[in-house]
Amino acid sequence: MNFQDPPRRAPSENMLPMINVVFLLLIFFLISAQLAPPEPFPVDPPLAEAEEGAEAELTLFLAADGELGFRDITGEAALEALAAARVEFCALRMDDGGPDCAEERPPLVLRADAQAPAARLAALMPELGALGFSQVHLVTALP
Repeated sequence: MNFQDPPRRAPSENMLPMINVVFLLLIFFLISAQLAPPEPFPVDPPLAEAEEGAEAELTLFLAADGELGFRDITGEAALEALAAARVEFCALRMDDGGPDCAEERPPLVLRADAQAPAARLAALMPELGALGFSQVHLVTALP
């Protein structure tokens, strides 16, 4: 007589929860990853050098409360300082044999706060045009 117990089969483990976790992680990483093409080679951009006393570009700041700022001057005097800087910019360009500022106007960069009133920004554009700026580059940020 054989009194040995029959061999027991190991209980099969349920793999479904592990598969669910793996797929959830895969979906999470696919959603959170930013897919961008790789750069073909590293690039070190050149640095711009401005002449002493002159900036390479003229930058006007507009605060959230509508106040203007240019270099270290704030308020309405900033527009007067900007006009003087434009004249200096044109004088430097003409000394270098460059075209007259009537033909090629200096670049103006406007750094406006996101909370700045749109009415103030709209009213500022004709004022800048009267100062001799035909193009204004508004700085924005990507989300």
